[in-house]
Amino acid sequence: MLIDRQVSEQLQHRLDKITLDESMARAKAALLNDIKRSVYLYRVDCGGCNGCEIEIFSTITPVFDAERFGIKNTPSPRHADILIYSGAITRMMRMPAIRAYEGAPNPKLVVSFGACGCTGGIFHDNYCVWGGSDKLVPVDVYIPGCPPTPPQIIYGFAVALGLLGQKLKRTEIVEKAGEQVPLRFESIPYKTKVALERKARLLSGYCSGRDLADEFMTALAAGGGDALPGVDALIAKQQDPRRREILEELKAELVSLPAAAG
Repeated sequence: MLIDRQVSEQLQHRLDKITLDESMARAKAALLNDIKRSVYLYRVDCGGCNGCEIEIFSTITPVFDAERFGIKNTPSPRHADILIYSGAITRMMRMPAIRAYEGAPNPKLVVSFGACGCTGGIFHDNYCVWGGSDKLVPVDVYIPGCPPTPPQIIYGFAVALGLLGQKLKRTEIVEKAGEQVPLRFESIPYKTKVALERKARLLSGYCSGRDLADEFMTALAAGGGDALPGVDALIAKQQDPRRREILEELKAELVSLPAAAG
């Protein structure tokens, strides 16, 4: 039976919107500013026509490839960083929508998706609809549209994650004509540098070996014609016996190299 008259205010149930306490609001602000990893999305369809879902699936396909921004889909709200509420909030989906919100770990971001998710859309005055998702949960980002296009969706996620701000503040370095990268330790023959760095990385790993080789070659280059006293001083001031041992190995490697190792 269709209802062709307004239901009285007394007979309409009103939602109790979920609110955030002050500590959770601070945690969410920190998440917005400091997130440096991939994020996982969980979609909650509260009552729509499925048009928004089609566009979401288009966004995560290789054509638009939202994963290049670290945006991934997850089948469970317990693993989600961002909850996407699409469709208007209907009576039947009120409790599932609340359970999804409560199931996601804090702090979490909420995206109100599509015209129906933002305002209730064409169903806003339906007898079984309360309106947009902000009537029930605290919303951080609105992505309007009926339905939003994949570029709009990626833009909305970029706003949510602060990626847009990073792109606006980016700096580009363009190589000038004739510009060359300066060589490191120009006074040390190339083959000697390669042998020392290879030995250091073999003994101490890729990153630590590179740092130790740089320290060793800095002392070597500072010594000029008589380099070994500078190397000996570097070895003598080491407090860590493992670092001292590796530097001594580098010294032995240096002494064993042929004089013309250039």
